[in-house]
Amino acid sequence: MPAPQHATALGIACGAGAAIFWAMGFVSARHGIDIGFSPFDITLHRFLWSALALLPLFLRDGAANLNGVGWGRGIVLTILGGPGLAILSYSGFLLVPLGHGGVIQPSCAALGGLLLATLVLKEKLPPQRALGALTIVTGLAVIGGEAVMTIGTHGLLGDLMFVTAGLFFATFGMLMRLWRIPPIRATVVVSVVSIAIVPLHALLFGFERMISLGPWENLLQAVAQGILAGPGAIYLFVRSVELLGVGRAAVFPSLVPGFTLLIGFLVLGQVPSLYQLLGFAIVLFGFRLTQKS
Repeated sequence: MPAPQHATALGIACGAGAAIFWAMGFVSARHGIDIGFSPFDITLHRFLWSALALLPLFLRDGAANLNGVGWGRGIVLTILGGPGLAILSYSGFLLVPLGHGGVIQPSCAALGGLLLATLVLKEKLPPQRALGALTIVTGLAVIGGEAVMTIGTHGLLGDLMFVTAGLFFATFGMLMRLWRIPPIRATVVVSVVSIAIVPLHALLFGFERMISLGPWENLLQAVAQGILAGPGAIYLFVRSVELLGVGRAAVFPSLVPGFTLLIGFLVLGQVPSLYQLLGFAIVLFGFRLTQKS
């Protein structure tokens, strides 16, 4: 067991690393949607390769009861942290720009995590942290208002998809803590159970479109989604939950917007709008408040 100061530093490093990986996942997903991948195609890349890589660990630790997690809990975690969350998230990019998804989803994950940590896990919610949560809501309102003004009501629908995806992940993180499931085990179970989407994808959509986009684009999605934004980010986030507690670790997704906007600008050349930057600045200020006890 690391010393308290080392545990805190390690927890922060894990949380920040998860945020960077998630940001890379958002940017690669936006790129994938732009060139012709469907949300289901990207979801397939997100879980197929990680499932194959982690399958030996899954079989070693007992497949019959999902490595001790149990089928009921395993299916719930897979929906909340697996294909259910991913399809919602990627579908949002059909309706709104990168900046919306990159800010709204992780911020709602942070808000939901704080709320669930307080209501379900009975963690204390200091006044400054509560004020930070309200500040984040204000920033999200600015971004949502831009969607209505510049994109229309269907833009608001895209934003709501990201809100729902964020709340899915907040619940996932809370249940991890509540059920005391180790991070490696959770990552293995969610990844392997998610392999069920492969025959479903073959039946409903086939693989012709994915093949037509070429090996490089498929490899890019496989690495960004199947390794970094998938099991890599989940493991780092759950590790930060173990080291810092749900209430503190839940705010790390609020770091994702800045990384997403930066990487999106550097890699895709997407310049965020004034409202997106303003909303992000408000969210970031709220994040800083949530870090104070």
